Amino acid sequence: MGRSVTGNAYLRSIAKWGGVSAELDRTALYQSVRFRPMTLVDVPAVVAVERASYLFPWSEGVFRDCVRVGYLCRVVELESQVSGYGIMSYGAGEAHILNICIRNDLRGFGVGRRLMDFLLTRAREAEMQDVFLEVRPSNPVAIKLYESLGFVKVGIRKAYYQAANGREDALVYKKVLARP
Repeated sequence: MGRSVTGNAYLRSIAKWGGVSAELDRTALYQSVRFRPMTLVDVPAVVAVERASYLFPWSEGVFRDCVRVGYLCRVVELESQVSGYGIMSYGAGEAHILNICIRNDLRGFGVGRRLMDFLLTRAREAEMQDVFLEVRPSNPVAIKLYESLGFVKVGIRKAYYQAANGREDALVYKKVLARP
């Protein structure tokens, strides 16, 4: 997938304001994104973001199944374009963040943190006690984000992910949600 023309235009428009602080730029982008429910119509755009981000992406069928079974599926929208997504399942007091991704050119602007905050809020509202997720050890940026949000490593799933050289373990992280 090529980079979004409108997304890149937005970033270029930020860059031309050389005197404007990076923090103001981050805030403008942060406030410009919105989250909305993912529909089956969104799946091709979601898959495009997934394929541009991962060597071994989820299939279109997996995303469709997540929507159909009623998982919490949200898209990140910027200028009416799908720019990321988050998928979470929950039940029996536990939530599981299954997949979260932000388009490459929008990373580093706090959008992923905002999406994680949104998912955690939804888990609290559903009265979940704990939230789990898996992450590749080769993804230090995601690990840093999760740890900054209060997730702690609780285990390892051996050979969980496909990898270029065979399989890669998954680090299992857990966050205990504050009780009311």
